[in-house]
Amino acid sequence: MWFLELTDSQHDWSSTSEGERPRTWSGDSAPRAIQQFSAGFRQVKLGERGGRRRDFNDAGINTRQTMQHVKESKKGSSGSQIALTANFFRILSRPEWVLYQYHVDFDPPVEDRRRRFRLLFQQEQTLGPARTFDGAILFLPIVLPDKQTKLQSETRTGEKVEVTITLTNELPPTSPVCIQFYNIIFRRILRILEMQQIGRNYYNPKDANDITKHRLTIWPGYTTTILEYESAIMLCTDVSHKVLRSETVLDFMFSLRERCGGSANFTDICSKELIGQVILTKYNNKTYRVDDIAWDQTPKNTFKKGETDMSFLHYYKTRYDLDIRDHNQVLLVSHVKKAPAGAPPPGPALLIPELCYLTGLTDKMRSDFQVMKDLGQHTRLGPEQRQGRLNAFVNAIQTNPEARAEMDKWGLQFDKELLQMKARVLPGEKIIQGSRTYEFNPWTADWSREMRGIPVIRSPQLNNWLMFYTKRTFNEAQALLQTLNKVSGPIGIRLQRATMQEYDDHQEMLLRALQHNVGPQTQMVVVVLSGMRKDKYDCVKKYLCLECPTPSQCVVARTLSKPQALMTVATKIVLQMACKMGGELWSVEIPLKQLMIVGIDCYHDTSTQKRSIGALVASLNPSMSRWYSKCVLQHRGQEIMDGLKMPLKAALKDYLKFNNSLPSRIIVYRDGVGDGQLHSVVNYEVTQILESIKSMGADYMPKLSVVVVKKRINTRLFAHINGGLSNPPPGTVVDADVTRPEWYDFYIVSQAVRQGTVSPTHYNVVYDTSGLKPDHMQRLTYKLCHMYYNWQGIIAVPAPCQYAHKLAFLVGQSLHKEHSTNLDNLLFYL
Repeated sequence: MWFLELTDSQHDWSSTSEGERPRTWSGDSAPRAIQQFSAGFRQVKLGERGGRRRDFNDAGINTRQTMQHVKESKKGSSGSQIALTANFFRILSRPEWVLYQYHVDFDPPVEDRRRRFRLLFQQEQTLGPARTFDGAILFLPIVLPDKQTKLQSETRTGEKVEVTITLTNELPPTSPVCIQFYNIIFRRILRILEMQQIGRNYYNPKDANDITKHRLTIWPGYTTTILEYESAIMLCTDVSHKVLRSETVLDFMFSLRERCGGSANFTDICSKELIGQVILTKYNNKTYRVDDIAWDQTPKNTFKKGETDMSFLHYYKTRYDLDIRDHNQVLLVSHVKKAPAGAPPPGPALLIPELCYLTGLTDKMRSDFQVMKDLGQHTRLGPEQRQGRLNAFVNAIQTNPEARAEMDKWGLQFDKELLQMKARVLPGEKIIQGSRTYEFNPWTADWSREMRGIPVIRSPQLNNWLMFYTKRTFNEAQALLQTLNKVSGPIGIRLQRATMQEYDDHQEMLLRALQHNVGPQTQMVVVVLSGMRKDKYDCVKKYLCLECPTPSQCVVARTLSKPQALMTVATKIVLQMACKMGGELWSVEIPLKQLMIVGIDCYHDTSTQKRSIGALVASLNPSMSRWYSKCVLQHRGQEIMDGLKMPLKAALKDYLKFNNSLPSRIIVYRDGVGDGQLHSVVNYEVTQILESIKSMGADYMPKLSVVVVKKRINTRLFAHINGGLSNPPPGTVVDADVTRPEWYDFYIVSQAVRQGTVSPTHYNVVYDTSGLKPDHMQRLTYKLCHMYYNWQGIIAVPAPCQYAHKLAFLVGQSLHKEHSTNLDNLLFYL
C-alpha cells in the first residue's frame, strides 16, 4: 500500500469525526530536527503501481515438478476415512473469453489513485461498462481497436490530462493472471457490501459489537482468497475479527500522564508503551505501526504539499473535513516500509493521536480472565457457528442485486454450499516411557494421566540445587519443595533436598543473591517470584544463560497458592527441571534410522526492531529425545540461513559425537515463513543448507527434505460426526482437494481444542531427495508432534519447531544475546 503525502488510503473511505472534549497538551521538547520530517514528507508520493507487488499467496513457485516420486500423486494411504467440510466455495462458472490486460499512463503524471480512477472512467464510452482498474493495470473483456489508445480527460479544475492505454497481454481463461483478476473483482463485491478494508481483510463496522465495560469494539469481517487448488479454482474464506479499543491514542497518553503523576521521564514511559503498537485511523480505515513519537511536532506544524506549505490542521480539514481539537498534541511517527517502484526512499508518516485508535489487546488485558472470556463470546466460534457465518456471507453476496450484477457482468458464479471432501485419520501413536508402552485417548490428545507413576526414560540425579524465595513467598516455596519430593519419586526423577536461599524482593538484590550463591557445581536454580515481573525474570535468565550457565526454573508464587492444584503444578515443574538438565521423558516409535530432524524458527528482538533471532534445534539421538540448540542474532532483512549455516554444521558435529556417524537422512522443518516469503526459502535457504552439509566433507551426501511449516493459515476443517459438525480428531490428514497442485503439500490437525475451531497446520515439502513416500512423510510429521516435552500431549507443530520458537522467544524477549555454549545440548529454554 502506498502513501500519499500523509495518510491517504488506496481505497475509498468515508470520513469519521469523533466527538472529544477539548484538551491542551504541553509537549515535552526533545532534540529532534523538524527538517527531517519535512524532507520526508516531500518524498512520500504514490508513484507508479505497475511494478511487481508482493504475492502473499506464493503463486508461481512450482516445487512439485522437480520431485519425481510425487509428480503423479502426493496422497498418503494410512488411517481411516472421515467426511469433512472445508471453508471453500467452488467457482462454478468463470469467464470463457480472452481477458485483455492494458497498462495506463497519465500525462502529466497523476499521483492520487482516486484521481486516476476518475480520469480513466470518464472514458466509459470507449472502455465499456465491464472494466477493472487497480491504479496502473486495466483489465477489459474487449480489445481496443489500436494497440496504443490515447484519450483526453479533464480534472475537476479543468486541467487536460492525456490518458494512454497500451495493450500488454492477452490472457486466456486458464492464465494465472486471471486468478489475480478474480480477486480484484471479489474485492469490488466486498466494497459493494459496504465492507471496509483493513490490512488484507474486509470488516463490517455496521455489525460492530461493543464490549463497553472493557472499552473494546469488535468489527466482524472475513478473509478471502481465490486460488487454484487441487480440485478446482475456489474461494477460501474465513471469519476474522478486528479488536479496536474505544480510546484514542490521545486519551491513552493523558491517562498515562495522570498515572505517572507528572514524572520527569514521562516521554520515556510513553514511548515504551506506544512504540510497536498498531493503531487504526478511522478516516481512511488504515492501520499503522507506531515507530516513534515526534515530541517537537504539533498539528500546527507545516509540511510541503506540492509547492505550498500546509499545516496538519488545514490538511485534515480540507482532506477529511475533520477538526483537530487539541492543537498542542504531539504527533506519532510511522515509517513507510517500502517505496513505490522508481520512487525515492519514503519518509515517515506523521499521525494525529486524537484521530488514531489503539487496536489489539495489552498484555494486561490478555492476562485478565474476564476480558478474554467476554471477548471469546464474540470471537471464539465453534464449527457450527463458523459454518453459519460463512454461509450467511455468501448468501449476502448472492442476494445483493448490485453484487449479483457485478458477478454476472464478468460471468462469475460461486457455489452456495461449502466444499465437501474426504480425508484420513492417522492411527494413534503409542507412548514409550522407560520400559513401559501405553496408549491414550486420541480425542483428548493428552497423556498426563496415563504417565503418572511411570518412570521417565532417563533423568540425571539432582544433588546440588538451589531454591530462591522472598519473605512473602516462603510458604509457597516450602510447599513446592515438599510436593516436588513427593511427585518426583514415582516418575523416576531423583532429587536431593534443595538449599533454600532468601532474597529481598528487588531486582538488584535478586541478582546479587544469584551471584553469591550459584557456582560451577550448581545443577539447577529454582526462583519463586512474588509476581509477574518481567524485569526479575529477565534478570534471572540473563545471568544464568549468559554469565553463569545453569539451567533455571522460575515459578510465580500465585501458581503455587492453590493446594488442590499443587500436585499437578509440581509434576509439570519437576518434568521441566529434568528436561533442562538433559533428561529424556518419553518417545514414540521412529522407524527411520540414522535420521536427524532439524527445526528452524525466527523471532524479532523486542529491545531493537532492527534485529531478528534465528533459532535452530537438531535431534542428536534415534529416539528424538536429545537436542542441540543454537541461536543467532542478525540484522532484520538479512537472510536467516546466513547466520544458521554454522549452527547446522555444529549440530552435525555433535550428532557425530553422539552416534559415531553422520546422519544419512536430514529433514528440516522450517517454521516462521511469512506470506510471500516462500521464494526466499526455495531459492536461497535450500542452497545454504546444502552448502552447510557439503562443508562436512565432499563425499558426504545425505538425503535431504526441507518442509515449510505454517500455522497462520485461513483453512478450516469441520468433521461430520453424529449428524453435526465438530472439530476433526487429532491425526486428521488432508492431502487433496484443498492443497495446491504445484506443491507437494498437506494439512494435519494434530492438536485437540476444547473451544472454538481447530486450526490445521500446513506442511509444504519444498525440497526432497529422500524418496520418502507421502504417507511416511505425513506419519513422521505427526509422530514429531508428540515429542514436545513441555506438554504431555500432541501439539500443533513438530517438536523441533516449537523448541526453536521457545529458544528464539527467550533470546528476543529476555536475553538479547546468544546463550552460553555450555547450554547447547540442554533444553534450558523450556
